[in-house]
Amino acid sequence: MSVTSAMYTGISGLNANGEAMSVIGNNISNVNTIGFKQGRMLFSDVLSSTISGGSQIGRGVQIQTVENQFTQGSFESTENGTDLAIQGDSFFVVQSDNGRYYTRAGAFHFDKDDVLVNPDGYQVQGYGIVPDSGLSDGVMKPIDLTDYATTPPKLTSKVEMVLNLDSTQAVPTLPWDPANPVATSNFSTSMSVYDSQGNAHTATVYFRKTADNAWDWHAILPDATAGSPVDGTLTFDSTGALTSQLPDAATAQSLTFVGGVTAPQSIFFDLGVGATTQYASASIVSSQTQDGYYQGTLTKVTIDDKGYVNGVYSNGQLKKLAQVALAKFSSTAGLSKSGGTLFEETLASGQPIFSNASTPGVGKVLANSLEQSNVDLAAQFVKMITTQRGYSANSKTITTADEMLQEVLNLKR
Repeated sequence: MSVTSAMYTGISGLNANGEAMSVIGNNISNVNTIGFKQGRMLFSDVLSSTISGGSQIGRGVQIQTVENQFTQGSFESTENGTDLAIQGDSFFVVQSDNGRYYTRAGAFHFDKDDVLVNPDGYQVQGYGIVPDSGLSDGVMKPIDLTDYATTPPKLTSKVEMVLNLDSTQAVPTLPWDPANPVATSNFSTSMSVYDSQGNAHTATVYFRKTADNAWDWHAILPDATAGSPVDGTLTFDSTGALTSQLPDAATAQSLTFVGGVTAPQSIFFDLGVGATTQYASASIVSSQTQDGYYQGTLTKVTIDDKGYVNGVYSNGQLKKLAQVALAKFSSTAGLSKSGGTLFEETLASGQPIFSNASTPGVGKVLANSLEQSNVDLAAQFVKMITTQRGYSANSKTITTADEMLQEVLNLKR
């Protein structure tokens, strides 16, 4: 191998280490880039030349590949509920007019059209929700809240309560009088129930002791034009447990409200057989619920660890609106960087497998979090030193080969 070839061998080392320094510099410059994955350069030797005797002499170095390192970055907590991070090796899916991309950078927000986007306006992809099951429908599309600004009212179909009725109470001296319920009962509790248009109607349930372990109950709804009051009985055993209710909890009571609403409206009254008690302590309501509500407006959006986008409404309802889509690849190292912390699929990466965080092995979605760059500054500075040394050493190869050529030229003197 000639001395001139030695110079070209040194040049290959300069070129390779110079490009390696570019990779290191790119890593360092992106140390604070959300979702950034550092790269590393791998070298390989150039095909050797064979000299007499079958010996081989190397011809320098070449860049074999620049690999993206998809190790998990640390998480930063944020105050933005739509900031998302993935615990696992999946990717968010975003779409623009130029195509579909994949990213680990989850700094998302809802734009003026109520569509979830990244800072560059790329639409985050997700799935719709099947109302009956509350699960994703598997149809990928942008996460758009336009149709979820309000939620319609729901009429009350069931009233449930659990309470204690004071066993030491005496039987009222006056017979039950719906026109004077307070004076002719021992205890009462009130709640609002709703018709099909979301109008609230007060329902007051009065409890009147009739004998040992026996009570009457009367539900009065002043707004009802028919079906009120609802009258029934309660029977307790010797331990104070409610053993029976009439009408029972499986018998619907028909009430009629005016104003063009659904009429009659069937409401089931469940007074807690097996849970309601009659003990020698003050009468008190432990819990009371009803399943109706008025129309609500969307006040807040939350995202859980399965990627469900939940709407919080002014009427207290929590509703699943969408689910964030995730993608996995057979070889993440085969993905191609597209800028903007985005990746594209290639033949080397394989096609994406789309799923969601409800699928085992896909990973968790963390709200109010962002994944930091996985660049290790200390390691990069060490690589910078070794790369600089390598560059300097290869330059010595060139200068030494030049001095050797000068010696050859000096032979003529």
